[in-house]
Amino acid sequence: MPGQSALILPHGELPLPAYLPDATLGAVRAVDSRDLAACGIRGVVMNTFHLMQHPGSSTVQALGGLHAMSGWDGPILTDSGGFQAYSLIRQNARYGSLTDNGIVFRPEGGGRKLLLTPEKCIQLQFAYGSDILMCLDDCTHVDDDLAEQRLSVRRTIDWAARCRREYERQVRQRKLGERERPLLFGVIQGGGSEELRAECASALLEIGFDGYGYGGWPLDAEGNLLENLLAYTRSLVPAQYPMHALGVGHPQSVATCIDAGYELFDSALPTRDARQGRLYTAGGGAPGDASGFRYLYLRDDKYIKDRRPLDEMCDCLTCQRYSRGYLHHLYRHGEVNYMRLATIHNLRFMARLLESCRGERA
Repeated sequence: MPGQSALILPHGELPLPAYLPDATLGAVRAVDSRDLAACGIRGVVMNTFHLMQHPGSSTVQALGGLHAMSGWDGPILTDSGGFQAYSLIRQNARYGSLTDNGIVFRPEGGGRKLLLTPEKCIQLQFAYGSDILMCLDDCTHVDDDLAEQRLSVRRTIDWAARCRREYERQVRQRKLGERERPLLFGVIQGGGSEELRAECASALLEIGFDGYGYGGWPLDAEGNLLENLLAYTRSLVPAQYPMHALGVGHPQSVATCIDAGYELFDSALPTRDARQGRLYTAGGGAPGDASGFRYLYLRDDKYIKDRRPLDEMCDCLTCQRYSRGYLHHLYRHGEVNYMRLATIHNLRFMARLLESCRGERA
């Protein structure tokens, strides 16, 4: 069970468990900060690797940091860039390389190089004004061979120690008190090896962090949630430390991970599903009940004249004001407003799910 009911952060309280939608470049696609707040979203995730390129770190700072730039005044967690190394470099070496010093990126496979070291990763996240900082990690797939997993764990531990030292230097330099400092999370790697997961977790616990994340792609080759591995990794970390199931966002997967003791989740899946016409409903069950979860595929012609809301149990703006038939019409004709209304609904579904898990709703 979760060890804390909330995280107290520089930009407000984040109740646990919490789903954080991906605002990769400083925005959750198709909605603004007011929409997010109206949906009950309490925090978002932004990405250090992407932001250092677009709009660029100097621009983010010139615009007052991520909160001022985006108009979002709640908690922000910034990812480190480790997953981008996995998704780009490990899939295609022309996009860069991993070294013991850090990650070399070649954006768009061109000649320009970006070096992201553990120290720079922390410096950037402080400069952006993040509330939760993630250590740079060497992310792998669960099916990568054992030698690759061992190298990943060694680098992840080394990079985490360097991140911790730079974090402490930044806190001292900025003269931040206990309530003013952002939190720092380490990321547990090890692929499908319980032995390596235990080795990584033990080393990170010895270094000492405010929380920890499950590192690596959380699904197997068939797209199934790695339930046993996620539960085992959570068991390695004392309950008083919050754990982030990185990349987990399917409603049923979130519910499964909450049962295993995870408190934080992030994924672009709910918002991407919304834009592509895949809406979330409770299937006639109680609000926020993942066991009754159903997809509603709005592209289907059976919804052309359907006057019902997407989900009769939902209290979001979309369900309170618009019918399935109207939304089907907007979707089929590519109306921009469709993306906003659909995204609002899926985000509200996720917020209701987490509210239910926190006991905030009947």
